[in-house]
Amino acid sequence: MTNQSTTNGGRGLATAWRIARHPASLIAAAAVLGIVFGLVTGEWAGNLKFIGDLFIRLIQMAIVPLVMASVIVATGSMTGSGMGRLAGRTFAWMIGFSVVAALVGWGLAATLQPGVGIDYSGSVDPALQDSATPTSTWQETILGFVSTNIFNAMSTASMLPIIVFSLLFGLALNGYVRATGNRLVLTLLDQLQQIVLGMIRLVMRIAPIGVFCLLAALAGDVGFAVVTTALSYLGSTLLGVVIVSVLFFIVVAARTRLNPWALPAKLAEQTVIAVTTTSSAVTFPTVLKNAVEKVGISQRVASFTLSVGLTMGSYGAVLNYTIVILFLAQAGRVELTPGQIVLGMALAIMLNMGTITVPGGFAVAATFLATSLGLPLEAVGLLIAVDWFTGIFRTFLNVNGDTMVAMLVATGTDEIDRDVYAGRTTVTAEAIDEDALSEKFATADRAD
Repeated sequence: MTNQSTTNGGRGLATAWRIARHPASLIAAAAVLGIVFGLVTGEWAGNLKFIGDLFIRLIQMAIVPLVMASVIVATGSMTGSGMGRLAGRTFAWMIGFSVVAALVGWGLAATLQPGVGIDYSGSVDPALQDSATPTSTWQETILGFVSTNIFNAMSTASMLPIIVFSLLFGLALNGYVRATGNRLVLTLLDQLQQIVLGMIRLVMRIAPIGVFCLLAALAGDVGFAVVTTALSYLGSTLLGVVIVSVLFFIVVAARTRLNPWALPAKLAEQTVIAVTTTSSAVTFPTVLKNAVEKVGISQRVASFTLSVGLTMGSYGAVLNYTIVILFLAQAGRVELTPGQIVLGMALAIMLNMGTITVPGGFAVAATFLATSLGLPLEAVGLLIAVDWFTGIFRTFLNVNGDTMVAMLVATGTDEIDRDVYAGRTTVTAEAIDEDALSEKFATADRAD
């Protein structure tokens, strides 16, 4: 008995140590300590702000090459396989719900104004000044999407011209690869993407220090409002997840004519895994198995739609990123035009549809969005600090949203077994090839 107790105690300590060393745990601890330090020392904590700014700049430094390589590789690697009625229905539902998630995020952030509690109304970072300059007409706004000098756009981090250039370059590269079979340039850019991702991993090692300094300076400047602001941001995101989930249930119930009250129990297992791991990739085998064996979706539809959903069905991320955009604008007292809001929502959607694959997690995505729209970056540290919680919200909606989209697609092709859904018969799902889906797993985890 003593040996068994000692063994269990040793395992418990090992587990606790792994949790304590996890990056999210270290960032959370640094955030709490930073807020306490800032509240205690007051304005003096502002002396640490330059260290936090350095952390943000290190992320900014990698944004341009990372986005360019990611967009070019994603576009250059596209093939025509998998298209047809099944793909068309899948993409239509996923894009439609992504737009709904973006609109819900905008509506909540505009109404609840989670970023109003703090004030970053100072000057815009000089590196963002050109991209932040407003235009007077819609024609000039569209012209601003294309730069006459891509190197100038790169030097000023003007993200929209960079994205347009990268998309066109990727399409041209795609045609070249198809015509010649020469993948040298595509392979080189893919390797560049991986190297820059390695840079991001190195930078994220000092994330706890950066977050500590950013929040210490913030708490020293605005006081306890930093805590209430963080809670307001989390509350807005959670409320958005609830609203979008309810909309999913309503649409699924109306289109499938299945008993909606039976669905939560069928999603319970994957929900527990999703919120405890905050990983769509880890949850995927369970999602696919339950979709076939509990919901009654055909193997064909489940395999295709759910695997596509790993990279395109990030409704929680779209919702969260839209709220982030308005949060940063409110914190910086920046008045976004309707065109900028639409553009921000479009970028949030594209970030999660494989068009703009930005590895590196939430910190990179938030910095990318702020840079693209000329928003102040100082409050990003607060958002990074609480991202473990928003990650739970995002993954919950991403995972369950994919299952409900698969239900809608299967209903459209009459490939949902109502007897299986009602529990009158049983089927067994096919095993999945995890190696073949490894890249999609990695992309899904970045969205979460």
